[in-house]
Amino acid sequence: MVAAASLVVAVGTAAGVVSSVDDGRGSDEARPETTASPRLEALPAVPSSASPSTEAPSPSASASPEPRAEKTGAAPSVSPGAREQRSAPVSPGLYRHPDSQVLDWVRAHPGDPRRAVIASRIGDRPAAVWFADHSPDTITARVRAITSAGAARGRVPVLVPYTIPDRDCGGHSRGGAPDLDAYDGWIDRFAAGLGSGEVIVILEPDSLAQVECLSAGQRADRFASLARAGRVLKEADPRARVYYDAGHSGWNAPVRQAGWLRQAGAASAASSDGVFSNVSNFHDTADEITHNRRVLDALGGPPGLGAVIDTSRNGNGAPADGEWCDPAGRKLGRAPTLRTGEAGIDAYLWVKLPGESDGCKGAPGTFTPSYAYDLAR
Repeated sequence: MVAAASLVVAVGTAAGVVSSVDDGRGSDEARPETTASPRLEALPAVPSSASPSTEAPSPSASASPEPRAEKTGAAPSVSPGAREQRSAPVSPGLYRHPDSQVLDWVRAHPGDPRRAVIASRIGDRPAAVWFADHSPDTITARVRAITSAGAARGRVPVLVPYTIPDRDCGGHSRGGAPDLDAYDGWIDRFAAGLGSGEVIVILEPDSLAQVECLSAGQRADRFASLARAGRVLKEADPRARVYYDAGHSGWNAPVRQAGWLRQAGAASAASSDGVFSNVSNFHDTADEITHNRRVLDALGGPPGLGAVIDTSRNGNGAPADGEWCDPAGRKLGRAPTLRTGEAGIDAYLWVKLPGESDGCKGAPGTFTPSYAYDLAR
């Protein structure tokens, strides 16, 4: 069986900051750790603590809920194939938001011996900003605060709308909008804050890979709402790049995932720029590249559709035992970038902010310095 859950911890403010319910600066407690044989993937180059990363010298994201799921054992039946590469993005890099739990911790702990490693390898990297609370009255202003700051710096923000009803199938991250009508209205207001600049939207992690928990009628309604969401976002900002949930390489078979994606509008250029995978998970980049290419081949649609991959914690690949909750031995993955050098792979992103706990080494969704340090060193 697939174990999937996303931890709802984000609460927005009118200033556009997505912040944790608990600031995570206190406890460093841990539960017993799992052991696994890691698969090594090169760490990003480490800048000095005084110099920002090459992709983000401007303002990391705030608290990110963490969708996660483990494998079904279903074997993909579609051969991978490189898709036509879209034109290179015109913007030079990704936006690093200045308000995040990791940066709060760095500022509050100047004498901590772990500070330099955490600041340079995590704090200096751009990461996504999550919007996980249903707050229609403030969502436009909060989104606009991020997108306008990114545009002013010539940088591309990564935004995660995460309020689909029946989110996480009633699991750890239960919540979201009260119903799909409310969700549609929330998306309208979210879109109103996008502006006219380039922005990447990671549309509702887990919303498709986990859809089997819904009845047939509920699935159809969700598909329709997600297709509408993509259209609304792209109509509001033609430069918005909207990506749909492709799960990850250890979950649903590509053909199966592509069927759900197609019903949700991901094969239409009017609503989609492609798919995302590995959000808050650990599967290595090579596996995710293969998975996404197979999903895109099965999906069909315009040749320009691409994929983005969450590389925030996949430096050693996924644990052999399938552990998803702050598993031991994990490392940072490839640095966030819009230049992957891989056909059909549009970006490597840090959708999940490294150091924010899944709930075992710290409170769910809160920054845990010991965990961050283990990932970064």
